[in-house]
Amino acid sequence: MQIKDREQLEGGRERVTVVPESVDDLWHLQYVLEPGDRVAGDTTRRIQRNDDQMRDTGGEREHMWVAIAVDDVEFHKFANRLRVGGEIVACSREDQLGFHHTLNVEARDELSIDKWFKPDQEARLEEAEQATENPDVAIATVEEGQAHVHTVAQYGTEERATITGTTGKGEYARGRDELFLELGTVLRRQDADAIILAGPGFTKQDAYKSLEQNEPEVAEQVTMVDTASVGDRGVHEVLKRGAVADVQQETRIESEAEYIDELTRRIAQGAKAAYGPEEVEKAAEYGAIEHLLILDDRLRKERGPEGEWAIDVDDIVRTAEQKGGEVTVFSSEFPPGQQLSNLGGIAALLRYRLE
Repeated sequence: MQIKDREQLEGGRERVTVVPESVDDLWHLQYVLEPGDRVAGDTTRRIQRNDDQMRDTGGEREHMWVAIAVDDVEFHKFANRLRVGGEIVACSREDQLGFHHTLNVEARDELSIDKWFKPDQEARLEEAEQATENPDVAIATVEEGQAHVHTVAQYGTEERATITGTTGKGEYARGRDELFLELGTVLRRQDADAIILAGPGFTKQDAYKSLEQNEPEVAEQVTMVDTASVGDRGVHEVLKRGAVADVQQETRIESEAEYIDELTRRIAQGAKAAYGPEEVEKAAEYGAIEHLLILDDRLRKERGPEGEWAIDVDDIVRTAEQKGGEVTVFSSEFPPGQQLSNLGGIAALLRYRLE
């Protein structure tokens, strides 16, 4: 996610101009936008007249800029778009004011958002922005005599290093080992969350054994993938197979799973944990929350008219953060999020046990 501009408005509202760069960014935005926000961007529209009849333009749509007061937000994962609907409150054609319009937001579309940002929404934008700036996956492609290291960010891939060495085994083994050692050093410096080790044949297995021996922390992050090529072509094969997306998803799932495992362990032991809105609200009031866990779908629902809880979810989030607690918003699409849903959609790891 690119954050191109920020502007403070009257009444504490803020205008943020963003450019989503991936489906992940669109997914983040669905939890930032909510009814009452104002969203603006370029769009196309068949012109609506005041008599509610469509002008005969042969099905053609006109390009224009619109700002809408948000009524509903829908993320369409398989269509790679975010649909934001509402009444037109500003437009490059004044005769369209007051009509309903839906902005179909796709990757690379610039969007202006005016709203009162809540802390977790600010954090979500920052998370999306950092995901673009800091590559979280490295791809190492290896064959006899050469290795290439690329990093993957949401905007694409970048080559970080090309390493060459002596081919073969036997009397040339030292050169081969040196290549693997240098590869391990380069991978360690990338500080990636996950590493894909790819290439043809068995060379990558030998490279992995070298990492296990000399860079064990790097080796723990490795997933191996078979490819016919190395370098740019090998990276293309890895991306085409969806290996990077799988690894990124697994990394997030692992992080959320650690919190859920710790939570269920504490619950089983009757230790420092709380779950359900009432218990978590009580823990927040006492300043006992060390880490608040909340499901994205539940957070969004409780902020709208369909909310079911008797407590204010934003008060819990705000109080937990003000008293030094951390907040993690779980994805409802992954198994840890489903486990959290079974516990009421909200839970907390506590600093001390509540009597």
